[in-house]
Amino acid sequence: MSDPVLAKPPGDCCLNCFPHEGTPTGKFVDIAEVNTYVARPPTTDQENRVILYFPDVWGIDIFINGQLLCDYFASQGFLVVAIDYFRGDPVQLHRKDRADTTTEPGFDYEAWKAKHWAFAAVAVPKWIEAVKAQFGTPETKYAAVGYCFGAPYVMDALAESTATACVGAFGHPAFLNESHFINCARPLFLSCAETDHTFSPSSRHRAEELLTAGKRIFNIQLFSRVEHGFALRGNMDDPYERFVKEESASAITRWFTKFM
Repeated sequence: MSDPVLAKPPGDCCLNCFPHEGTPTGKFVDIAEVNTYVARPPTTDQENRVILYFPDVWGIDIFINGQLLCDYFASQGFLVVAIDYFRGDPVQLHRKDRADTTTEPGFDYEAWKAKHWAFAAVAVPKWIEAVKAQFGTPETKYAAVGYCFGAPYVMDALAESTATACVGAFGHPAFLNESHFINCARPLFLSCAETDHTFSPSSRHRAEELLTAGKRIFNIQLFSRVEHGFALRGNMDDPYERFVKEESASAITRWFTKFM
C-alpha cells in the first residue's frame, strides 16, 4: 500500500547553524543506556508534566541551542527529557569547522542518517518506557516535541496504536509520511517555515487535509521569511529570527499547557 512522503529526510541545509548564547542548567543522566539531558521545572509539583524531546541532527549532547530550548520549556513548568540517539555523534562533528557548513572529506551523510535512524527505531520505545518508569506516576501526563529528524517520534507518540503522549508538536519536520497524519490521534501543533526543503507548502497543505479529514485537533503556525531550522538554529542577532524562534517555543508551551 502506498504511503506518500510528506516530509523528506534532512538535507544539506541542516548543516547550517547559528550558535546561541547562554548557560544550560540541565544535567545529563543515563536512561535505558542512552545519554539523556534532563531539565527540571521551578517546583517539584510541576514534574508530573513531562516533555519528551526528540532532537534534530545536531543532537543534544554538545548542542547548546537544544539544551537552552529544553531549559526554556522547563522554566514554563515542565520536566523535560531529551534523548541523544546520535550517541555522541551529532552532525556538527562532521563539518570542516564551525564557520564552514560543508562536510569533512569522506563524510557519508546518507550513511550517517541511516545508521542513527536504525538505532533510534529500536532505542526510542525502550527509552520512553524507561522515562515513564523513572519519572512517571499515575497522574503524570506526557507531551512530545521534535525538530527535523525528531518529528516521526512525536507522531508515533500521538498515534492511536502507540500513544504515549496526550499532546505533541514539531518544528520543520523530516521523515514523515501521510500515514503519520492519518494515524495521529492526539492534538498536534505544527510550527512551520515558509521555505522548507523537507516540508514544502504542498506537503503542508496535504497534512492539513489529512488532519481535517480525520477530525483531529491541530494548529498550524507558519512564519514567512524564515527557512527550515528557524525554531532551533536561527540567528539570534537578527530581531525577526529571534522573534520567530521565541514565538514558536512559546506557542508550543501554551499548546501543551492547554492539553495537559
